[in-house]
Amino acid sequence: MRSVTYSMNVSLDGYIVGPDGGFDWTVPDEEVFRFTTDEVREVGVYLMGRRLYETMLYWETVDQNPSLDFSTLEFAAVWKPLPKVVFSTTLSEVQGHARPASGGLAEEVERLRAEPGEGDIAIGGATLAAEAAASGLIDEYRAKVHPVLVGGGTPFFPRHERRVDLELVETRTFSSRVVYLRYRVAR
Repeated sequence: MRSVTYSMNVSLDGYIVGPDGGFDWTVPDEEVFRFTTDEVREVGVYLMGRRLYETMLYWETVDQNPSLDFSTLEFAAVWKPLPKVVFSTTLSEVQGHARPASGGLAEEVERLRAEPGEGDIAIGGATLAAEAAASGLIDEYRAKVHPVLVGGGTPFFPRHERRVDLELVETRTFSSRVVYLRYRVAR
């Protein structure tokens, strides 16, 4: 069965964006960027909300700029063909290899898990991840922890007031002092 993963950049105090909505502190160095590209290669389908979808639209046309470096073009080459499902009550159309969700999150995950296919079912965005976590749908949490305290904003971990035991699967420290933590939900 395909695993559902939630992977985001996060500040040391637990936020994916700061109180002003900014996330400039998440800009990766070359080493972290290559790691992220390799992580996305393992994804079979990416689920996201409207805000993350709109942020990631940048990658749909970035490859048209010939002056970009190889790693940027490589990420675009991995991201563009990746099937994406967008959960939104305001968007009626989406671009590229994205499609609007045809049902609720739990229903969509159940359908995707039942389909034949390779790669993880990745969830991006804290709001959608909070809904998935509350429903017990997340199998792995993957955090790239940045050495910064932003003091508030949108939390990485959903606040659903239920205990979730985790098993450490992998850690890695990058030269930029970003620490990757990968935890599997203990069942």
